[in-house]
Amino acid sequence: MSGAELTALLPVIALAGASVVLMATVSIRRSDRWSQVITLAGLAVSFAALFVARGVAPCDVGSLLRIDLPSLFFIGLIIAATAAVKLLAHDYFRRRGCTTEEFSLLLLFAAVGSCVLAASTHFVSLFLGLEVLSVSLYAMVAYLRDDDSGLEAGVKYLVLAAVSSAFLLFGMALVYAETGSMELAAVAAQASPLILAGAALMMVGVGFKLALVPFHMWTADVYQGAPAPVTAFVATVSKAAMAALLLRLLAEIGAPPPQLVWLMALLAAASILVGNLLALQQDNLKRLLAYSSIAHLGYLMIAVVAGGARGAEAVAFYLAAYLPTTLAAFGVVTVLSSPEGDFDRLAGYNGLGRRRPVLAGLLTVALLSLAGIPLTAGFIGKFLVVRSGVGVEQWTLVLILVLGSVISIFYYLRVIIAMYMRPASEDAPDLPAVPFAATFALAATLAVILWLGIWPSTLLAILQ
Repeated sequence: MSGAELTALLPVIALAGASVVLMATVSIRRSDRWSQVITLAGLAVSFAALFVARGVAPCDVGSLLRIDLPSLFFIGLIIAATAAVKLLAHDYFRRRGCTTEEFSLLLLFAAVGSCVLAASTHFVSLFLGLEVLSVSLYAMVAYLRDDDSGLEAGVKYLVLAAVSSAFLLFGMALVYAETGSMELAAVAAQASPLILAGAALMMVGVGFKLALVPFHMWTADVYQGAPAPVTAFVATVSKAAMAALLLRLLAEIGAPPPQLVWLMALLAAASILVGNLLALQQDNLKRLLAYSSIAHLGYLMIAVVAGGARGAEAVAFYLAAYLPTTLAAFGVVTVLSSPEGDFDRLAGYNGLGRRRPVLAGLLTVALLSLAGIPLTAGFIGKFLVVRSGVGVEQWTLVLILVLGSVISIFYYLRVIIAMYMRPASEDAPDLPAVPFAATFALAATLAVILWLGIWPSTLLAILQ
C-alpha cells in the first residue's frame, strides 16, 4: 500500500485504532470516564484526519475503496453524528444502570463499517462494511439485557437483517456470474436479464437498510424497543452510510437502466405515502419518528432517481439537514428518559412547554424542520429535492412529496400541541436534569438546523 493510500485511509484508521486502544484499556481497567475520553478523542482525531486525506483525494485504495471529496463529506457526517450519539448516550446508560465501555466499542465498530460503506467501490468492501455495521447494531439494539422489548427488537433486527443480506449477496452473485467482475461498475456492464435481476435483489438489501417500503416492517418495533441513543444512531448514521453507498453505486453505473429507475421511483412513492399515513396513527413518539424516517428516506430517493449533479447535491444537503434534526428529536427523548424506561409516550409530553421550555423549544424546531417549515434546514433540503425532481420532470414524485409533506404537518403538530396546549397530568414524574455533555450535543444540533435553514450558502458552495 502506498503512502497516498495510507493517507487517504487515515480517518478510518483513526477510528479502528481508537477501538483497539479502548479494547486494551478496558481489559486493564474498566472506567466509564476513560471510555468516553478515548471514544471522543478517536472521533476527533478521525475528523481532523479528513482534512489530511483531502490533500490526496481522489485516491483509489486498490479496487475496494475510493476516497474522494464526496466520500470524505459523508464520512465527516458519520463521525459528527457518532460523536453526538456518544455524548447523548453516556449518562443515559448510567441512569439505566449499565456500563458504557462495551457500548463505546460497538459504536466505534459501527462507525468504521459506516465509513467503509461510504467509500466502497467493490462488492467485497461493500459487504464487509455492511456486516461490521450490522453486527454492531444487533448488539447495540439489545444492549439493555434486562429490557425485554430491547431484546425482542434485537432479535427482529438480527433475523430480518440476515435475510436482507442474503438477498444482497445473491444479487451480487448474479452480477458476478454475468460479468466476472465484483466492482460496482459491473452492474452497468450490459442490461441483460441476469444483471437486472441482480440489481433488483441488491436493491432489496439496500431498501431494508434504508427502511423503504415494503422493506420497512422492522422499523417501528426496532426504534421503539432499542435504547433511545441507539435509535438515534440507527436513524441517522446507518441511513447516511447506505444513502452514500447508493449514490456511489449510481455514480459508478453512470446511466442506470430504466427498469432500475422505475423500481427506485416506486420505492420512493410508496415510502412517502405509507410512512406518513402510518405516522398519523401513532401515540408513541419513537414509533412516530420511525414512520417519519421512512417518509424522509422516500423524499431522499426522489433526488437519487433524479441523478446528475443536482440530484447528488440534494442528497448530500438533505442528509446534512436530516442528521442533526433527527439527532435533536431523539436527543430530547434520551435526556428525558428515566431509569424505568424511555420517555416516548406522547401523553408524557403534555405540558412540557412549561415544565422544560428549552427542551420543548428544541423539539419544536426539530419537528418543524422535519415538516419542511422555512428558516429550518429541512425546508432547504426539501426545496433542493423538489428542484432535482422538477429538473428531470419527475412530476408525479414531486406531487407525492408535496402531498406527503402536507400530511406530515398533522402528526408533527400533534406533538407540538401536546407540549404547549395540554396540561401535564397531576401524577407526572419528575424529569431528570440534562447533563453537560448532552446539553452540548443538543445545542450543536440546534445550531446546525438553524444555520442550514437561514444561511445554507456556505454548505451549498462546498457541495457544488
